[in-house]
Amino acid sequence: MREYLLVFAVSAAVTFLSTPVVRGLAVRFGAVAEIRDRDVHKVPTPRMGGIAMLAGLAAGLEVAQRLPFLSVVSRDWSEPRAVLIAGTLICLLGAVDDRWPLDPVTKLAGQVAAAGTMVLLGVQLSFAFNPDSNNVFSFGPETAVPLSVLAAVLLVNALNFIDGLDGLAAGVAAIANAATFYYAYEIAVINHFYRASPAALLAAVTTGVCVGFLPHNFSPARLFMGDSGSMLVGLLSAASMISVTGQVNYGGYAGPQRALPSLIPFAVPLAVLAVPFLDLGLAVIRRTRARRSPFAPDKMHLHHRLMEIGHSDVRAVLFMYVWAGLLGFGGVAASFSSQPIAILAGTVGLGLLGLVALLLSGQRAVRRA
Repeated sequence: MREYLLVFAVSAAVTFLSTPVVRGLAVRFGAVAEIRDRDVHKVPTPRMGGIAMLAGLAAGLEVAQRLPFLSVVSRDWSEPRAVLIAGTLICLLGAVDDRWPLDPVTKLAGQVAAAGTMVLLGVQLSFAFNPDSNNVFSFGPETAVPLSVLAAVLLVNALNFIDGLDGLAAGVAAIANAATFYYAYEIAVINHFYRASPAALLAAVTTGVCVGFLPHNFSPARLFMGDSGSMLVGLLSAASMISVTGQVNYGGYAGPQRALPSLIPFAVPLAVLAVPFLDLGLAVIRRTRARRSPFAPDKMHLHHRLMEIGHSDVRAVLFMYVWAGLLGFGGVAASFSSQPIAILAGTVGLGLLGLVALLLSGQRAVRRA
């Protein structure tokens, strides 16, 4: 655990210290977000913060490779190398888009190429569980590759879609990857695996990268992560969640009557990033019904709706943090509990109560105004 904490601290420190340098470069090269109708920021703000996050990623993985405990991950598995290569590709794609906006088709093609590179280099879904027969079956390459690429691209766009308020994407991603780290580490402990795993390492580094960037990005932001950052963090989150499916031991689950507990390990990644996935799904449905492109921007995301009912951008961001934490850590707690249904129901209930309270307080604020 101490080496994980060290890698987390190095990733956070390098990201934090390199962010002012990247901000200066962004201003110099003209990578500045001007004010648009759908934006919340009030002054032009530099973007391209993903470059600093990439530096934190590289530093964290380099330190891990030199530590006696975590170096096993770098020697025996290809995931860290694959993630660093693919992360560099998608960060450069985002940096180009931050400076010279790309059309949606070109951006999507670049996302698929980066995700495909990561998957072909070794980060793939491993197997799935069939609760009806109580059997585990492995994915062949013809299934694992497209499913893994699809999952990565969806997560990249989910993080990209929620990057609309200062500190929102970085904070939600930090919470999600912290929950993923806890899940991956506990899975290894419970099943008596070696505790150095690619999933836990990638989650720890990603959490550090986001935490290191957050002081510069929280309201009022001095630098936006831009597409270079949101797409990088989405790819890193996808990598840790895809990798963790290969660690799950289903030997403790028996019979069709245990179908729900046996499926929870696959539901944890969805619960951890339920907020961006929900926002992505609602955006696609909304834009498709309006006969617009799913990638066409608008001002109807969840955080925009929270602000419309009278909440400040900081309160909207904090609520999204709480919601992400409840769902993420609630899903992880349920996966290790003998009563997963009760924990899931309690978690969802708390989230709904919080949402109702927030909506009511927002309506009161609007009436007072």
